[in-house]
Amino acid sequence: MLSSIPVDFKKVKKEDLDKELLRVGMIAELDAVNLYEQLASFTDRPDIKELFLDIAKEEKTHVGEFQAMLLKEDKEQAEELEKGKKEVDEITGKE
Repeated sequence: MLSSIPVDFKKVKKEDLDKELLRVGMIAELDAVNLYEQLASFTDRPDIKELFLDIAKEEKTHVGEFQAMLLKEDKEQAEELEKGKKEVDEITGKE
């Protein structure tokens, strides 16, 4: 099932609206990635599977675009992303 918009934009402060719009864009693209990868797993046709996986990959690029813009708009988000990366490195022992 696809996500619904988890935000009531009428209740968002004007200064936070763009950040919330970018997050909703990310959610939509992640939903698309999941959908296309799931559809690819159901087909036995290599050409159709390849098509779905190629489109899913493009959606991952879109996620990256939204994330890059969000990190420019929300410095706290950028800081927390870096903290999260460090925590994963500590847990896994890998960088």
